[in-house]
Amino acid sequence: MTARMIRLAVVATLASVAPNCDDAAAASEKILLPVPAMTLYPGDVITDQVLVDRDVSSDPVMSKLAGASTRAELLGKVARRTLLPGQPIPSSAVGKPTIVAPGGKVQIVYEEGGLRITALGIALQSGSAGDVISIRNTTSGITVSGTMQADGTLLVGGS
Repeated sequence: MTARMIRLAVVATLASVAPNCDDAAAASEKILLPVPAMTLYPGDVITDQVLVDRDVSSDPVMSKLAGASTRAELLGKVARRTLLPGQPIPSSAVGKPTIVAPGGKVQIVYEEGGLRITALGIALQSGSAGDVISIRNTTSGITVSGTMQADGTLLVGGS
């Protein structure tokens, strides 16, 4: 079986399951998904203004295959690939915004108790808030790893 034949079988199965719904209340329930109101390109930030709600209750395949089901899951994230207007947004098509790119300058911060040491470093990889990345200290040349903070600093060791 080819991948296309498998996809067609899955779509046919999903389509055949939904019409057999015996519960009239469930059948009349609206399923609203946030979809782009316009084309979003890789790197575009998803805001409330670029999203509209689309009723997919009449399209069982669309409602089953959609990734993000609420606006909260999408707001503030960045498109990883082109997102088309009116089409559901797969979870894999969006991600956290990148705070630092490879080669970018980053302030390295070490905190423990009342002690705070800072240094300047060069990012060896890109990173978003919460990511553990490697940085090369510009003064010593030593490579350290730490957690990217939302403010653009890298927290290493300590508390």
